[in-house]
Amino acid sequence: MNDIWMMAALGGGLIGISVSIMLLFNGKVTGISGIFYGSTVNRSESFHWKIAFVLGLITSGLILNLFFPNNLRGHVDSHWWTLAVAGFLVGYGTRLGNGCTSGHGVCGVSRFSWRSILATLSFMIAGILSVTLFRQIGIIDL
Repeated sequence: MNDIWMMAALGGGLIGISVSIMLLFNGKVTGISGIFYGSTVNRSESFHWKIAFVLGLITSGLILNLFFPNNLRGHVDSHWWTLAVAGFLVGYGTRLGNGCTSGHGVCGVSRFSWRSILATLSFMIAGILSVTLFRQIGIIDL
């Protein structure tokens, strides 16, 4: 089996286990955008665990980079303003859709939430159409 497929399967399994643990022990859905928002803007009683969660995400990326630096190397051949606009649109869409792919796609679909299933289908369709359009007009080259 190809190493890329094994790493993807391992990563997917770890994500599934971690969101299951979060739901089982904390009773919360692991929606990264909601957790991040709650750690920066909305300071509720659950503020401290959200800060710890976000710091854990950052720390795990740093540890991964320490032990497997080639897995995180990449080059994006785009202008900085394109990335800034894309980041803004992703953030805006996340707030507009009441969640991100981790909350809807991973947690919501596994709980058979119709709202999350429809949101995930919307994410996928919009992504496929966007890549197809942007490749046709020459904005991206994948």
